[in-house]
Formats: sequence, C-alpha cells, structure tokens
Amino acid sequence: MAEQEHEHGTMDYKDQEKTFEGFVKFTTYSVIGILVFLVLLAMING
Repeated sequence: MAEQEHEHGTMDYKDQEKTFEGFVKFTTYSVIGILVFLVLLAMING
C-alpha cells in the first residue's frame, strides 16, 4: 500500500459536515419529541 504524505488543509470535510448536521437535526427533533411526550404525559396524569 502506498503511503501518502498528509498536507495540512487538503482534507475533504463536506461529508463530515453533512453527517454532523444530520446528527444535530436528529438530536434537536428527538429532544423536542421527548419534551412534547412529557408534557402530554403530565397533562394526562395531572
């Protein structure tokens, strides 16, 4: 396997940014969903 020299600033990071954006979006929607569930649960049992 040929070893390549790493040159600072040449890495393609677009896929990593898309993955992180998806993770943040998923986390945000999950937290909102959990909060809505907890509010509804409190209203039903209140």
